[in-house]
Formats: sequence, structure tokens, C-alpha cells
Amino acid sequence: MKLDILAFGAHPDDVELGCAGTILKEISLGKTVGIVDLTRGELGTRGSAEIRDQEATAAAKILGVSVRENLEMRDGFFVNDEKHQLEIIKMIRKYQPEIVLCNAIDDRHIDHAKGSKLVSDACFLSGLRKIETTVDGESQAAWRPKLVYHYIQWKNIEPDFVVDITGFTDKKIESILAYRSQFYDANSKEPESPITSKNFLESLNYRSRDLGRLVGVEFGEGFTVERYLAVNSLGDLI
Repeated sequence: MKLDILAFGAHPDDVELGCAGTILKEISLGKTVGIVDLTRGELGTRGSAEIRDQEATAAAKILGVSVRENLEMRDGFFVNDEKHQLEIIKMIRKYQPEIVLCNAIDDRHIDHAKGSKLVSDACFLSGLRKIETTVDGESQAAWRPKLVYHYIQWKNIEPDFVVDITGFTDKKIESILAYRSQFYDANSKEPESPITSKNFLESLNYRSRDLGRLVGVEFGEGFTVERYLAVNSLGDLI
């Protein structure tokens, strides 16, 4: 299956929090989108890996993505080395995306920056034909995505561009709330964490509104880029 966009997240819920609005919009425009989670989020303060598996499946259905896979790397302890790069390369070559979305370049959780660099490096290496990979006994052809974009997470990183997600925010929040074990619940008896506060949940809305304000729309999601964006002419973004 060839996809237009492949979104990577270090943990289940990273993609929903960072770029669900963009994914929903692109799917509405006829694009095919998939998600690959690097870990099962087994070190999360609340819930369990099994619960997160169920929540990720539910969120994928809400988003309407074509496929979702989990590489089952070690939460908190995966590294950017050949072994892990090859696992990402296999996914890139399997789905041949034109665009890859991945974690923030710098963030509070160490896995986010690690995942960001790991996926970015693998995107480049995936285009080298002398790196050989196989899936289900079949050799894979080299493939390099045209674009790699990094979504924004905990930290307020200044975006290089903002996507107008007006009309898709309610569905985005619905996909996030599929992770019921992870976010604000007044009745929960489990330990608190920075993302379980009511303030964090509310921040998703006011960040989207603020990014939208900056570009003259109601809601937005920000991304950073690895290379300059090119335009054919003024006002005509490639």
C-alpha cells in the first residue's frame, strides 16, 4: 500500500496531539495517511501498554487512517542506531510516503527529540539503494520521502508554517480523548502527571486558536521543516 503521508510518533497519542487536525484535513482532501508508533507507551504514568493498544486502535478509527502499526521499541530506551533505523526504513519503503510527519525536534519528553532524529535520519538512509531490507521475505526498493515535517508538542517551538485546521478541531479532540487513560479525569485514582491536568487538555484548544490567530484563521497546527520551503511564485507554495 502506497501512502501519501506517513506520520510517526514515539508514543501512541503523539500523532493525535501533534497533528491530528492536519491528518483529518488531508484525508478529507483525498490523501491516504498512515501512522507508525515507535513504542507502546508502556512507561506512561497511567494505564498500561495493553490499554494504550486499544486506545490507539480506537483513535485510528476516529481519524480514518488507512493503517496503523506499532514497532514495539522500548519506551524511554530506544536509541538512534542502525538496528532502529532499519526498522523505520522498512516502514518507509513499505508505504512509500511522499511526506513524513514526525515528533518535535526538541521537547520535554526525551523520546520525542530522539524519535524526531531517528525518523529523520531513517528518511535519508531509506533512499540509499545499497542499504538492503526485506519484509516478509521480499526485498524492498529504496525510497526517500520528498518532505519531512516535525509537529509541535509540549514546548512552544516557533513554527516554520501553520496548517489551517479550522473545521477539524472537534474530531481532533475526539481522537485525543480516545486515550481515556492518559488525560484529565476527575474521577481517576491513578497518579497525576503533566498531561493529566485539566489545564493541559484546555491548552490544546488555546494553542490551536493562537496559531490560527497568527495566520488569520480560526485554528492551526504548527510544523518545523528541515529544508527551506520552495515556491513557484509569490503566494504559490509548493
